[in-house]
Amino acid sequence: MKKNIIQLKGVKKSYKNVEVLKGIDLEVEQGGIFALLGSNGAGKTTIIRIMATLLKADAGSVLINGFDIEKKPGNIRGSISLTGQFAAIDEVLTGRENLQMIAKLRHLKNPKQVADELINRFAMSEAADRRVGTYSGGMKRRIDIAMSLVGNPKIIFLDEPTTGLDPEARLEVWKIVKELAAAGTTVFLTTQYLEESEQLADKIAILHGGKIIALDTLEGLKKLFPPAKVEYVEKQPTLEEIFLTIIGKKEEK
Repeated sequence: MKKNIIQLKGVKKSYKNVEVLKGIDLEVEQGGIFALLGSNGAGKTTIIRIMATLLKADAGSVLINGFDIEKKPGNIRGSISLTGQFAAIDEVLTGRENLQMIAKLRHLKNPKQVADELINRFAMSEAADRRVGTYSGGMKRRIDIAMSLVGNPKIIFLDEPTTGLDPEARLEVWKIVKELAAAGTTVFLTTQYLEESEQLADKIAILHGGKIIALDTLEGLKKLFPPAKVEYVEKQPTLEEIFLTIIGKKEEK
């Protein structure tokens, strides 16, 4: 049985008088891909920032990789990595130099070897010694995710990783995310793209109105949708239909 590597209980957060998170309960198993799905402004980035020790919750408890966020924030930082909505890379440096810089900042013994291994893993040999400013959007995101793997973190947080990417680059990121999970990394992904959750996630949580209103596998979420009418072929509900149905039910109450 897999253990829970992330646990949130009763997490609340307000900005001035606006309550963004109204008591978040979440458990994420080690390994695999967990998607937090919600519309723009739902509070997805706030949850990520709290788990990454960048923002303090007003109430509730957070355990990451067995460490309490209040007591052991340093231990948590050593076992996680965060890739935000926009690539955090130095465009003047080459891809290789960016990777070596992060390895040095993490005080790793052999930055050159670390960079070489990630360049091979992410199939970036041809672009590695070019300035990042010359990269395509998909390649920038690839080097950004590679940088977040320096030091082999157990958990990687990806906050809307395909925002602003074209369809081809988005597929490239999806491939990388699947490979990360296959290698044993726990991936916690936020997205507003329904298709992204459908394609990638082992489990999906839906954030709406400051609360998690559904949490299940895609198949489990489909069971919340009214049974399909059998005509010539039984039509399976899309995640978009499930999302809108669940939100509608919550707003009726």
